[in-house]
Amino acid sequence: MKACLLERPLPVENRPLKLTETSAPAPRADEVLLKVRACGICRTDLHVCEGELAPRRSPVIPGHQVVGVIEKTGADVTGLEPGRRAGIAWLHRTCGRCAYCLKGKENLCERAEFTGWTRDGGFAEYAVAPADFVYPLPEGFPDLQAAPLLCAGIIGYRALKLTNLTETDWSGARLGIYGFGAAGHVCIQIAKARGAEVFVATRDRARHQNLAGELGAVWVGDTFDAPPVKLDAAIVFAPAGELVPVALAALDRGATLVLGGIYMSPIPQFEYSLLYGERVVRSVANNTRADGREFLAEAARIPVKTSIATFPLEAANDALIALKHDAIRGAGVLVVDPN
Repeated sequence: MKACLLERPLPVENRPLKLTETSAPAPRADEVLLKVRACGICRTDLHVCEGELAPRRSPVIPGHQVVGVIEKTGADVTGLEPGRRAGIAWLHRTCGRCAYCLKGKENLCERAEFTGWTRDGGFAEYAVAPADFVYPLPEGFPDLQAAPLLCAGIIGYRALKLTNLTETDWSGARLGIYGFGAAGHVCIQIAKARGAEVFVATRDRARHQNLAGELGAVWVGDTFDAPPVKLDAAIVFAPAGELVPVALAALDRGATLVLGGIYMSPIPQFEYSLLYGERVVRSVANNTRADGREFLAEAARIPVKTSIATFPLEAANDALIALKHDAIRGAGVLVVDPN
């Protein structure tokens, strides 16, 4: 099969991914083999390729927003049949035995495996995953539009969950979004469908700011601009630590700031007064399978519509370069099998 291999991390401008022919993986007893149709690209892929996430498997095939068709199932798999469309996300496998797994917090599992980082991912023609960790995909989402839902969407959903806003709080809530890439442009659709007013601070007027306006943000400003009102919650999707005090300054008392990335540059020192008033800062760590199932159901009801830019598999390096330099409006997707 064709696959993009990362042998060692390098700046993406050095084109670290090598398109090569390699053996297709064989599913183990509890796994399924997907023929990949599309795979979203994500800032986490960028962090893997550039070494901001320390190498855990070498070489590795990146990619963790995998959409495909089940081609083969392992001997112990039930309920998933060849020919069914499914998705593979970031959380690849958990131990099921540690204290976190037993408490329903599998996203914090101490021995978790991650697609495209510790296990081979979807920048390839085939990929495997445990049957219990793949997602049947709603029919309303074509392959290319479905790919960004599997990380940008799921992580955005978990970030919304961690704002501490209840079901009754969402109507009229003022939500801030800092950084408006793949996750932001899905997150705003969920928040608006729940009744929130969304305030977006992001750079690049031609792409991100205009898209935020088109998707119904009530206010759009540059990254460091102050929203015109105090916010009930905010999410920082940009991996920029300098945004943390900026976002805290925009929060009302008792509000929560959620940091939505797996990697962030250092957070600068700030005055305690930004936290005082029972403001909360918390991070998102991965996701649970329940998050994924709940999100896909809610996204189908709305329905969420993703804005995508497509790249062929052989242009994976170009896609990551574009992502790094904010040249993608919405989400980037590798087209692996155009059929």
